[in-house]
Amino acid sequence: MLKKFIKTFLVAALCTLALPSFSQDSEDFEYTREFIWGVNKNTNGGLIGGFVFKYSQALTPTTFRSFGLELMNVKHPKEVKYVHYNGNSYIFKKQNYLYAVRLQYGREKIVFKKAPQQGVQVTAMVSLGPTLGVIAPYYVQVTEGGFTTTKPYKPNSGLHTSNITGTGGIFEGLGESDLTVGANLKASLSFEFGTFKNSVSGFEAGFLLEAFPKEIVLMPDASNRSVFTSAFITILFGTRR
Repeated sequence: MLKKFIKTFLVAALCTLALPSFSQDSEDFEYTREFIWGVNKNTNGGLIGGFVFKYSQALTPTTFRSFGLELMNVKHPKEVKYVHYNGNSYIFKKQNYLYAVRLQYGREKIVFKKAPQQGVQVTAMVSLGPTLGVIAPYYVQVTEGGFTTTKPYKPNSGLHTSNITGTGGIFEGLGESDLTVGANLKASLSFEFGTFKNSVSGFEAGFLLEAFPKEIVLMPDASNRSVFTSAFITILFGTRR
């Protein structure tokens, strides 16, 4: 999956750079501030990996500094969803969620600037910062003796697929979370296609490295790790002025 993503990313970048440049247009729109939000899909996440928020300030007409916040759900690659005959689904042998709250400080460089209402803008970005890792227990619905309750999944607890009938509440167990602090480093390119000078629409694609001081146990019967790498794509929207 990662190799396929890399190939797609490189093809998109080369095709975009091959488009006619409008960077010398005398009517270029120069802005000093930008606020972006987006929906993320990455190789460590599900259908929706999380959400991204970023504020950028101009240092020069083509160089910006940025302050970012990312809220992500990090999954184990061995997670497999089971569907009970009642229609509910759950992930067997998953012990913990990992929610990553990332703060990021970065630099952005416009390498290909578009005219106000045409073309494509390409920006190279790099950022780093701390990550707050929230390790929350994974709750499942368990039916025993005709009664259904929810309890955290634990190894050697005797739970079997015949007893588990679904997943607990989405925020159940959040109050029992453990916290850990790590660091993240991100490098990416953004491709902006907006036709209006004060609005942003496009996507960002790149790679992220994240490390924690200890191994994060998401699935006790599988190999767990303290360092996570991922490729990602984020659909972006925003405003600038």
